[in-house]
Amino acid sequence: MKELTKAEEQIMQILWILGKGFVHDILDKLPEPKPAYNTVSTIVRILEKKEFVSYTAYGKTHQYYPLVSKKEYTRTYFKSFINNYFENSYPAMASFFAKDENLSLSDLEEIKKMMENEIEKQKSTKND
Repeated sequence: MKELTKAEEQIMQILWILGKGFVHDILDKLPEPKPAYNTVSTIVRILEKKEFVSYTAYGKTHQYYPLVSKKEYTRTYFKSFINNYFENSYPAMASFFAKDENLSLSDLEEIKKMMENEIEKQKSTKND
């Protein structure tokens, strides 16, 4: 799966929320200053070529919808991020955020609780 540019990702974020929409629907959801209609239309066509979106034609108008789910893209992008910045090491990433980003104690405790829950879940799945 190809990585998206910032502009493409912004359009995809809107389509993931909308589920489906016309270019003017996407344009309505973009923050000010809004790009030109033709700019959004061009980005959507690029996303179509990259096979991130498809459309239903209504005469000359197209209603676009995502072919790639947000979860699927996030998973792929995040794996690439971990590989590129943390040498494919999840512990190195966790250490970076815990030490270098000054997470609050409550954030760290929440992360710890989520990890403990996932460990227990995986242990119980192995025992089944």
